[in-house]
Amino acid sequence: MRISLRPIALTAVLTLAATGLMNAPASAAAVVPADCGVWTTAYQSSGQRVSYGYTNQQTQVVSYPADTLPWVPTAQQQLGGAGDTDLFISSELVTHPTDGYIYALERRGERTNGVWKMTRNETIRLTSGYAGTRVLAYGYPYMYRVAGTALYRHEVSYANGSWVVSAPVRLAATSWDGVKTFTYERTEGTGTAAVDVMIGTKSNGELKEWRVNRATPTTIASTVLKTTGFATFGSLASGYCQNHPTGRPLLGITPAGAASAYFDATANDRSGADITGGSLGSLGWTGKGYGQ
Repeated sequence: MRISLRPIALTAVLTLAATGLMNAPASAAAVVPADCGVWTTAYQSSGQRVSYGYTNQQTQVVSYPADTLPWVPTAQQQLGGAGDTDLFISSELVTHPTDGYIYALERRGERTNGVWKMTRNETIRLTSGYAGTRVLAYGYPYMYRVAGTALYRHEVSYANGSWVVSAPVRLAATSWDGVKTFTYERTEGTGTAAVDVMIGTKSNGELKEWRVNRATPTTIASTVLKTTGFATFGSLASGYCQNHPTGRPLLGITPAGAASAYFDATANDRSGADITGGSLGSLGWTGKGYGQ
């Protein structure tokens, strides 16, 4: 069983929850249409979870009381969820910073009389072998993992009331140490021609797209969308637009807390020529971000 949720639905929940929190205009990235929204999950050093967002051409920060972990994950990826104005549930995977395990994280929040309360925030240890994991990227039923110089693929399933992560298949052994961020975008094609499309950034400054063939996953094609300008980001998130169906917003955040927002007018054209945007300034967003 997999709980399905398009990120735009979760964005709606978080936007409503953000009322009264830090909202600021960001004219430097006003090229991002007002109907577009993009969010990054992050954990502060205290273990408090926050969401950093850019929507309606404004920055937003969302957090819920007691939405905490006793440790900061090295990588995080949502599997599914649902919600409305007074409820959200989320199933996620997180990797531990020291014990080498991957955990299922089950979260549930409810709002009563205008006050949000976490009614579930539980980690369930699944399996070892995840030391050094930097990035998780999920496109049902596959999860991609970046660790060291390598890229791996796992299959994720739900059986007998718990999440199951398969043993890894190594797709590439070298050259992935330069990949800093990596997030699933979409699946193109069908059958043996189906490819999972990911977007991410590298330490050399590139914004890059990767396409992994589902049937023969060691067959990986890639395109450099931008050659420079993306080296400083510790997380990159991709969002959705209500009225620009071919476009996507991107939100990059540096570990020092600065952010930049971009708009890619045609997300599937294998080109970065139409990507515009820029800095939102230093926002103090220093929680460890994971993108989405």
